[in-house]
This record gives sequence, structure tokens and C-alpha cells, in this order.
Amino acid sequence: MSLRAAVLGHPISHSKSPALHLAAYSQLGIGISYTAIDVTELLLPSLMGQIRDQPGWRGLSVTMPLKTAMLGQVDEVRGVARTLGVVNTVSFEEHGGTRRTIGSNTDVAGIVNALQHAGAGAAPAAVILGGGGTAASAVAALKDLGASQAKVFVRDTSRTADVRAAADSLDVSLEIRTLAEAARPTAEADVVISTLPPRAADGLAAELASLKTSLPGVLLDVAYDPWPSLLASVWQAGGGTVVPGLEMLLYQAVEQVRLFTRRDEDVNAAVIDVMCDAVGLPRRAL
Repeated sequence: MSLRAAVLGHPISHSKSPALHLAAYSQLGIGISYTAIDVTELLLPSLMGQIRDQPGWRGLSVTMPLKTAMLGQVDEVRGVARTLGVVNTVSFEEHGGTRRTIGSNTDVAGIVNALQHAGAGAAPAAVILGGGGTAASAVAALKDLGASQAKVFVRDTSRTADVRAAADSLDVSLEIRTLAEAARPTAEADVVISTLPPRAADGLAAELASLKTSLPGVLLDVAYDPWPSLLASVWQAGGGTVVPGLEMLLYQAVEQVRLFTRRDEDVNAAVIDVMCDAVGLPRRAL
């Protein structure tokens, strides 16, 4: 029986997840195919119905705009995904001949590991740009890093339900304000996590540049296409540390590979190195 996995989202043609996963499966010597499937929220239930009836599925990576919609399409939601209401991973388990779909969240681990790899310290003074599902994962990641509060800047303050719910469930205090007020607090933060879509932070980047001040913190910009973003370029010019979204994508994919292959201990530094090679990231030893 051929084994299968895929990344679901819309749009999805730009995704680097296939390169990451296929490199890992090749290194591990496991024959799992991995493709990108373009699917909208409206069509997700139909697709999941088809996948349930097809043997050989090991896992699904879930990206925008499906991370909340997937909650209702799995048999069980585990761990921080249940707390946040955000699923970016679906794995398949067999129990007595019955197959069950398990929803989980590896974005939080992806953010934590990417920031720690860049040298982010414990209990940072933190800013989050954006208020959706990835911002909710950012709140959980900051909690893991020891932060008890964060400032959140959004384009529309009426669309912050995801990040507010995450903060409430994790006992993290949030100060939510408009993106127009973000420049100075962003410049002064230890850690900045931008979950905004590509180019959505260009205006903020211009404001930061106009401040003509140093930017000593660590910026994780989740958007990785096109790269570098204007925000990343301004941040680096200000002397700060820039973490591309590819770093988060790498580390969340490492956790997915562990789930999909069911060979946790075998997903070691050698596997991570070939995943880095596949997307042009520098190798590292973990």
C-alpha cells in the first residue's frame, strides 16, 4: 500500500512544505508521497470525506485559511490545538481496524524553536502583529518562552477573536491596539512576531525606518514569500536579528514528520539538515 501525505490550503502553489517533507522521507528511507492540494473552506468537508475513505494516508499539513475550519473535520483534537482552536496538522491512527483523524498544532513548537535558535531570551517583552490563527499560536509560543503579557497590533480591532481566546485560555494578558500605533512599541520589543500576510506590514516598516532608531530585538516574520519582506529588511538595517518564516516552517514540519512517519527518534539532526538543504536554510545541529 502506498503511503500519502499532503498540505492543504488556498492558495497553495507557493508552499515549501512538499520540499521539506519529501527531503525528510527520502533521508529516512520511507516511501511517503507528499503533494500540495488547493482547497477552500467551502470544499474542505468534501475533501476530508474522500480522504477518510482512501487507505494509506499518514498525515495532512494545514495552512491558511483552513486552520480553524479543520477543527470540525477531525475525530479528536489534542494538546495545544484544543486550547487554541487552531489545527495545522492532521495525523491518522489505527485502532482495531478503525482509522481515526487526530488534529494537533505544531505551529507553536515551530515558533518557539525558531526563536530559540535565533537566541531569543526567556520572558521577552513581546509584540505580535496580526490577530488571527497564527497569532493565537504566537501567544502560546510566548507563554512557553515565559512571557505573561504581550502587545498585539492589528489592522481591524474587531477581528481579534482567535488571539483573545488564546490569551484567555493561557492566562496571558494582551494589550490590543491598531497597527497604526505599532511603530514605537515594535521598535522597543525584545521579540516581535509578525503574522501579517505578505506586504501587509510595509507601512509599519516605513514608519520604523523613519524613527531612525536601533532595532535590537528579534523579529520572526512568518510571511516568507516574497523574501526578504520590507519589514525584515528595515529590521536588519536597524541592527536587529531577523528570523525568516521559513525557520518556523522548518521546525513545525519537523514535528509533523515525526507524527506522519511514526518514527519520532529517527527524525534527528541529519534529517533536519537535509530539510534545511531543501529550502535553502543553513544547516544546524540540534
